Amino acid sequence: MGSGAAGLAPSAVPRSRAVLSLPAEEMLSWLAVEKGRSANTLAAYRRDLAAYEAWLAARHGTGDVDEATVAEYVAYLRQSGLAPASVARALVAVRSLYRFLAQEGSAGADPASGLRPPRVGESIPKALAEAEVASLLAAVTGAGALALRDRAVLEVLYGTGVRISELIGLSLGDLVVEEQLARVFGKGGKERLVPLGRYAREALAAWLGPGGRPTLVPRRWARRGDADAVFLNNRGGRLSRQGAWGIVRHYGALAGLDGRLSPHVLRHSCATHMLDHGADIRVVQELLGHASISTTQVYTKVSPERLKSAYLASHPRARDG
Repeated sequence: MGSGAAGLAPSAVPRSRAVLSLPAEEMLSWLAVEKGRSANTLAAYRRDLAAYEAWLAARHGTGDVDEATVAEYVAYLRQSGLAPASVARALVAVRSLYRFLAQEGSAGADPASGLRPPRVGESIPKALAEAEVASLLAAVTGAGALALRDRAVLEVLYGTGVRISELIGLSLGDLVVEEQLARVFGKGGKERLVPLGRYAREALAAWLGPGGRPTLVPRRWARRGDADAVFLNNRGGRLSRQGAWGIVRHYGALAGLDGRLSPHVLRHSCATHMLDHGADIRVVQELLGHASISTTQVYTKVSPERLKSAYLASHPRARDG
């Protein structure tokens, strides 16, 4: 299709699963099959490419696309008020599309190759204090099925540091109870084992016991895979990402953490508190499923107490007297 956008058909108004041009659909299939990208990553690419193709159709029709065209799109995104991280992500999707087309021989040149995403400052959520985590967990009261589920959700998120997608993806067969472990599937479908601490195990046992999960089991499962889900919603289906978010947000508000709490903050707090208590950074890397230790090192930057304590304990000229 040369270096132009011939073949990049106008997309429909973005929906939950926006319809893209054939080349874009082929790229997403390639990312899924050849690169093993997660469903969440593919959904993000789909949204970004749908927005780009809609803009392209409105502004440029089917004319040639060059570097100036893509630069104009980036400028449009910035002017629309998007955060730098969102602009960077959108440009990555567009660059990936044109790189794919160039490699497949569908385009003579890559019009986005010379553009770089805007710099994004490190966005590190502030970890909760251990007392705040205790208040959050204490906010779950009652012994009903939903309370048992919510307590287990929070205990597992904080106790293991798993991502929210990994939590809702847990199936009953992933719980290796006798070894106090859970098998989770992270980015790119990579599998790892995470230990289940005492509180997480107790919360899971209560939820999976007679007064918990079994009371939400429907007469007939609506979707394949729901029967194996560890966490169910109140209609007996697998708990969704939005549902898990809602649980975290609800109890965060009850504990006075409204606006500060998210599943990622609990993951961040898990890592930070482990490092505060002397865990080796490579152990935390393995627990969180980070491919590179440089990702895990972000968590060491938010604990000045740990830095000060280590300094006072180890430097010969740091102590008084």
